[in-house]
This record gives sequence, structure tokens and C-alpha cells, in this order.
Amino acid sequence: MIRNILFILLIGVVLVFVAQNTQVVEVKFLLWSLSMSRALILLITLAIGLVGGWLLAGPSGRKDKRVR
Repeated sequence: MIRNILFILLIGVVLVFVAQNTQVVEVKFLLWSLSMSRALILLITLAIGLVGGWLLAGPSGRKDKRVR
């Protein structure tokens, strides 16, 4: 329960931070270069981080499958 509340608060803080950073910036990565809103870049980065964390977490493992 507390974990869910903290997660919601964190997402709220991130959304406020993103909303305050709406300037257009140029992003360069290797050979690519593009201009986009800083808010969009931050949201994409957040999404990549969440997906990466979810993938690294793997199966939930909540059930004890060991034989005793």
C-alpha cells in the first residue's frame, strides 16, 4: 500500500517537473540530431527507465515454488 502511494507521488512530481520544462531543445545522439520539446524527451526517458526496470525485475516470484 505504501509502495503504491510513493509510486503515485513520484509520478506526480515527475509530471510537474516535465510540465515546467516545455522548451524546445536539440538532441544529438551519435549521427542523429532532432529538435523536440524537453518535456517529451523527459517523458520518453522516464518510459524507457520504467520498461527497463520492469524487464530487469523479471517474474514476480511471489509464489514459493521450492519443493520441501
